[in-house]
Amino acid sequence: MTPVNEPSFRDSVDIMFNRAVALMDLSPGLEEKVRVCNATYTVRFGVRLRGRIQTFTGYRSVHSEHMEPVKGGIRYSLGVNQDEVEALAALMTYKCALVEAPFGGSKGGLCIDPRDYDENELELITRRFAYELIKRDMINPAQNVPAPDMGTGEREMAWIADQYKRMNTTDINGVACVTGKPINAGGIQGRTEATGRGVQYALHAFFRDAKGLEKAGLEGKLNGKRVIVQGLGNVGYHAAKFLSEEDGSLITAIIERDGGLHNEAGLDVEAVHQWIVKHGTIKGYPDAKMVENGASLLEQECDILIPAALEGVINLSNANQIKASLIVEAANGPVTAGADEILCANGVVIIPDMYANAGGVTVSYFEWVKNLSHIRFGRMQRRNEESRHQLLVDELERLSSDSGVGWQLSPNFKDKYLRGADELELVRSGLYDTMIESYKSMADIWHARDDVTDLRTAAYLVSITKVAASYRAKGL
Repeated sequence: MTPVNEPSFRDSVDIMFNRAVALMDLSPGLEEKVRVCNATYTVRFGVRLRGRIQTFTGYRSVHSEHMEPVKGGIRYSLGVNQDEVEALAALMTYKCALVEAPFGGSKGGLCIDPRDYDENELELITRRFAYELIKRDMINPAQNVPAPDMGTGEREMAWIADQYKRMNTTDINGVACVTGKPINAGGIQGRTEATGRGVQYALHAFFRDAKGLEKAGLEGKLNGKRVIVQGLGNVGYHAAKFLSEEDGSLITAIIERDGGLHNEAGLDVEAVHQWIVKHGTIKGYPDAKMVENGASLLEQECDILIPAALEGVINLSNANQIKASLIVEAANGPVTAGADEILCANGVVIIPDMYANAGGVTVSYFEWVKNLSHIRFGRMQRRNEESRHQLLVDELERLSSDSGVGWQLSPNFKDKYLRGADELELVRSGLYDTMIESYKSMADIWHARDDVTDLRTAAYLVSITKVAASYRAKGL
């Protein structure tokens, strides 16, 4: 449990913002404009369920409109409140600026536990919430574009998109009002895995940084590195799966709300995931040691710790016990401002949330562009690309035959070279490029300036500089 003297999530965001702007030359007025949340809309609406009217409270916060539309997820959780939504909206502003997605920052939330309702009831609630936001242009492809977050997914986004189109029947770009939709409802390949894939790519970028590795006391590659993942939801599952299956990392512990699993030889992530899907709990999983107090596994020896669930899980009460060399913030705000100071003083390197979990908004940007262009990626050029490659292969084989050399291209090479990139490959390529370039923009500041001692401050400096430049261009 977070200590009572710990700053709130919103306070933590402001503290980290203030650390960065103290190193910048911004006018007080511009600094305040970048920091404050522009507006928060609170809606209380009724839905008739189970023979009576139930009233729900929801929020949609717009932090910055230096670029439009604004972008940010909608979460369903009993912990949703105005302060949390505004803090998350601020993070979205900085995140979009860091990865150069042309959006301002926004966030939404509905104060419910989705597990308390069946699918039909959730649809009624979601559509009414969407209706309340849509009629005030708080959902609009040109002004405010939500996405999935904790407690929501493709299903809810499809309902919201359909509700928007029912209310705006002549808007040809209506499907772009929300991202994270199913493929058959205007979604894009790779969106479901995007945030977890982005975590993997963030680690790829970090492990290419020799100075960063030295600061973390790490060396070599991801293969064999011991990784602890807190939260095996969409983000944690995909990050753990890709790191273990593609990079050879050992997932030595998985922490869930009802306990944790530990196995120093490495857990089978897919097997754990399937167990949770089938049983609704990690309890009883046979191939690992069950730890009732799952949070204690945050303090286990490991190379990389990936908190991928809620904010504030690493705080003043446990920061000094963290033994990981590197923390990757796959969740939003998992390390409090107080814990951040302790960890940095202890030499722990933190890859900050505004970068580490930016894969979701990056691929959401790709989906929004796809919806506005009304054509899937690769459709126009893929076969032309294959034909041009075939010409080259045919010519090489002809030259080999005419010269009598008799060499042959390997079938594996031909198959790979001749196949044009499909949408998923193009999405992954775009995401990889984004994560590599964004990391470089942070690392250049981190390594060049003596007054910047951590990646989080570097990330804020990059983001705030871009947001401030946008406001100046508007004449502010």
